[in-house]
Amino acid sequence: MGRPVSLLEDLCRDVLSVEADAIDVQEKDRYIEVSARRGNAAFGIANFKSSGSDAKQLRRNLYAAARKPVRAVLNGKLSILRVRIYDSFGADAFEVTIGRAPQRNATTMPSFTAKQGQYLAFIYHYSKIHRQAPAESDLQNYFRVSPPSVHERSKRSSATG
Repeated sequence: MGRPVSLLEDLCRDVLSVEADAIDVQEKDRYIEVSARRGNAAFGIANFKSSGSDAKQLRRNLYAAARKPVRAVLNGKLSILRVRIYDSFGADAFEVTIGRAPQRNATTMPSFTAKQGQYLAFIYHYSKIHRQAPAESDLQNYFRVSPPSVHERSKRSSATG
């Protein structure tokens, strides 16, 4: 089970289904108007009452995406949603561009050894399950190594990362 899909992601999925590649969001007459843009043409796809819960959720999604672009799977493809905030008659307006995420090169080797990869995988999964990083004793028990070697391994991993 992944993270819940945001209203912004739902709107972007709808926009892609009509072959548009951007969204404009503006507040007009106590409504949030959402338009899809394809080239120079724009057409409305949604309206939300400004005081409604959908409008508040959409604003939260947009401000969060303006701080950090959102990676989302839209119509089976990994996409990046970038938000630009601009002034429209004294109110914030938003331009959302939907771009393809760059594909990783499968031929590039990771910058760590196989043993470091095992440690990193353990730390990652332990943190997901327990919501905290493992102690050195957890690593010692899992990998059946001595305390000094765990300590040395974690020092080396942090120096290369």
